Amino acid sequence: MDRWQDRVAVVTGASSGIGAAVAKHLVKAGVVVVGMARRMDRMEAIKEQLPSELQSRLHLLHCDVADLDSLTAAFDWVEETLGGIDILVNNAGCLNPGQLLTLELEQLQQVLNVNLMGVVICTRRAFRSMQQRDFAGHVVLINSLTGRNIINPPGAELQSLNMYPLTKHGITALLEILRQEFRGFNTKIKVTSITPGVTDTEILPPGFDVLPMLSPDDIADGIIYALATPPHVQVHELTIKPLGEPF
Repeated sequence: MDRWQDRVAVVTGASSGIGAAVAKHLVKAGVVVVGMARRMDRMEAIKEQLPSELQSRLHLLHCDVADLDSLTAAFDWVEETLGGIDILVNNAGCLNPGQLLTLELEQLQQVLNVNLMGVVICTRRAFRSMQQRDFAGHVVLINSLTGRNIINPPGAELQSLNMYPLTKHGITALLEILRQEFRGFNTKIKVTSITPGVTDTEILPPGFDVLPMLSPDDIADGIIYALATPPHVQVHELTIKPLGEPF
């Protein structure tokens, strides 16, 4: 991680789960981190968990990645205050459990806006910052096993993932589109998709808590591994499963 010392990382969805773990791991690795989320109080609590001498390296910004004005203001602040974005961890995501055929359309649209369009817009802003400074940055996409296969719910639970797998299939396609475009624009920017198995986070749907689970720290470790690779090495996809997972 030597090349990332004092560089700037933006982590979306940093108020809990994987995002919170990634923010803390990056700070401890010497990176300056901007945590973005809607729940400022949760991020403040996470910041207080850091050693006092590291707390100044974690900046907190209110940001709703589904709201273009909110997202634009947050990324403008990063560029104006810290000089640019060197690492982007697209972690913000949501899942409204229920059925595709019966949920309110607004709930389905929210998942699409947060999980897919939010990632696209954040990545465009990070790319612009990296390209303007000719910096070989790194974009991380938090994917899901449902980005490849539709998982049957455990037991007799009714399928409740609805739009979530649709958006994660989109992230799987986005990974290759970004790789090709970063190459086509003659940049050295890397892109990595991290695909966790069942992980102990707030958006875990009902019934899945009976399965073997990863912790958010396990996913953060995988991201640190991908970031720490030499400049000529790109970890394209990294799948992390808990031992004994049935999928």
